[in-house]
Formats: sequence, C-alpha cells, structure tokens
Amino acid sequence: MLLTLVSFFAILGIIVLVHELGHFFAARRGGIKVDEFGLGIPPRIFGFFKNSEGRWQMVGMKAKEASSTIWSLNWIPLGGFVKIKGEEGQNSQDEDSFAHKSVGRRIWVVSAGVTMNIILAVILLTVGLIIGSPQIIDENIPTVARISNQEFRIIEVLADSPAQQAGLAVADTVLSIDGQTFKQIFELQDYVNSRADQSTVLEIKRDEETLNIEVTPRLLAETNDIDLGIGLVQTGLVSFPWYVAPFYGVGETVKMAGAVAVGFYLMLENLIVNQQLIGEVYGPVGIASLVGDAARLGILYLIQLTAALSVIIAVINFLPFPALDGGRVFFLIIEGIRKKPVNQKLEATMHNIGFALLMLLVLIVTYHDIVRISGGFMQWGQKIINLF
Repeated sequence: MLLTLVSFFAILGIIVLVHELGHFFAARRGGIKVDEFGLGIPPRIFGFFKNSEGRWQMVGMKAKEASSTIWSLNWIPLGGFVKIKGEEGQNSQDEDSFAHKSVGRRIWVVSAGVTMNIILAVILLTVGLIIGSPQIIDENIPTVARISNQEFRIIEVLADSPAQQAGLAVADTVLSIDGQTFKQIFELQDYVNSRADQSTVLEIKRDEETLNIEVTPRLLAETNDIDLGIGLVQTGLVSFPWYVAPFYGVGETVKMAGAVAVGFYLMLENLIVNQQLIGEVYGPVGIASLVGDAARLGILYLIQLTAALSVIIAVINFLPFPALDGGRVFFLIIEGIRKKPVNQKLEATMHNIGFALLMLLVLIVTYHDIVRISGGFMQWGQKIINLF
C-alpha cells in the first residue's frame, strides 16, 4: 500500500510538473511574465523571488506582488502550477501580459503543456527501449530488436476461478508447471487443458520469492475451456541500439496517442448512441492501483506506465472542453475568427462549469474504482487504517 501511494504521487507529480514547465518556458520565451511557479498545490508554505536589487527575498503564505517570478513550495504534493500575468484577460495593455499577445502566441503558450507531456513520453519510451522495454513477444517485434528475459506473466485473474481460489495474482511469473518448462505460450496452455480436474502445481515467482501453488484446472463458463482462470502473456525485455531507439520511441508515442484518441471516441460514441460505457474507465484510485502493480514489477514497467499516463493526460487535456487546455485553445480560435476577444465573463463561466463537471466525473469514477478494487468504502478505509 505504501509503495503504491509513494509511486502514484511521484509519477503524478512528475507528469503535472513537466506539463506546467511547458507553460512556464513558453510564456517566458514569449515575453510574458510568470507571476508564480509553484511546486505542489496551494496553500503555500513559503516562496522566494528576486527583488529589484537582484537579491532573493522570501514571501510567506499570503499572495504577494513581486517584481519577478515567485518560486513557491506548497502543501499538497501534486505536481505544480504556473500563474501567468493576464491569463484571465487582465492587464491587456501591458506588453508582458498574456492578454496583450497575439492569438497565435497565446495558443502556443496554452498548448505547450500538452506538448511537454508528449515529449516526456518520447523520452521515457526511448530510454526504456535502450535499456530494455517490457513487451509482449509476438511476430510484430522488429528484427533489429534484441529480446531477453522471456517469461510467462499473469495479467488477469478471473473472479471465483481456480486461480483466484489458489492465491495466484496479477504480475506473478509462471516458472514451471508440474516441473515442466515451456518455450511457447501455446505449449503451456495445451498442457493446462489436458489437466482437467487434476491437481497441478505451478512454480511461481512473486517479487523476489518463489512459491509452489497447487491449483486444479476445470471447465470455466467464461472461457468455455479447461482453464485456471488466468490471462497469460509471454513477455520479454525488448531493446534497440541507441541510434535507432529514438525513432521507435517517437513511433510508439504516436501509436499510443492514436489509440487513446480512438478509444476515447469509441467510448463517447457508444455512450451517446447506446447509453452504455464500454471498457474500463479508471479514476485516481484505479490509476494508483495500476501504478502499484507496475511498481511491484520493477522500474522498467514504471517508466512504461508513466509514458502511457503522460500521453493519456496530453490527449484528454487537449480535448475542446471548457477548463481543459483544449477548451482554452477553442476559445482562442473563436477569438481569432471573430477578430475580437470572447466575453471574459462568459468564458470564465464556461470554464467554471466545465471544471465542476470534471470534478463530478472524477468523484463518480473514483467511487466505482473503490467498489471494483476493494469491494467498497469500508474495506478501502480499513486498508488505509492498517497502513498506519
């Protein structure tokens, strides 16, 4: 539990911080003053700024006008934020105000956070592909790739299945079955299929521990086959020479972004047309659970998941919905077409409504996360209590 929480806050912090750094550097590059760059979310613990004499001066919890950017540390350890001069339309006559700049310049500043999230994903995936990226081994692996540490990993355990009853878990590695090892996944599956209602011993690696778990395969309604009730994949570490890894890193990021966009479109289409939600939608608790699973698998899995989350946040954040960066870009495009700003009160109201709807969605999804993962609020609360 502690590993999950630490990993979750660290990854979320990195993704949000990189996003805000994109806005910061784009604003400064565009001659726009940044009033404050904060680590964490307010309330503020303390901050510093460089005064007119070139000396660093400390500020406390309360907001303070400063001649330069305030660098602050805040109480809630989730990423960071930038407060840009004129971002709400004020100070439009000042040359260093966001509101004073051209529509194109403002779109660039607003879009820079998403751009940085994509760049972060490319860097992480490239590093992973140089070191060795965990991937499913199939015929689509390029011939230039090097494959090592091949193994069979459990990625799903069906409820009330023999596997769950025996104590098998996601991320377990199957080393052997009844003392036999297998080179191909179909060989392992064929052997399990032949063991209907017979006690079978799986040698499992879990973290750094090796376990022998006895389980009896049986006919499952979910698969209509003799099965243990596990989803199994053959994985390995796929690496590339350093001089080609960046190309594959970019390619993987593009494919990932495309898959997220298509998946979101299909989910929205099905929700509107059929009033049904397809697939699993994860909120903060569900994502934290995924991060915990990745942390237990190792740093390479964390790198890969961080890249995926960075892409997901980038794609969703650029949707033309109020309160998101994409919504702000949408209003700027309208301003560019009309040749005059959108009414600030109307835009602010739309962003506030959009933010409220997003928070409501987060609460709903979080509730379903808790129910799905831990069986309800009482069990989840007890896990938090046990942590301390």
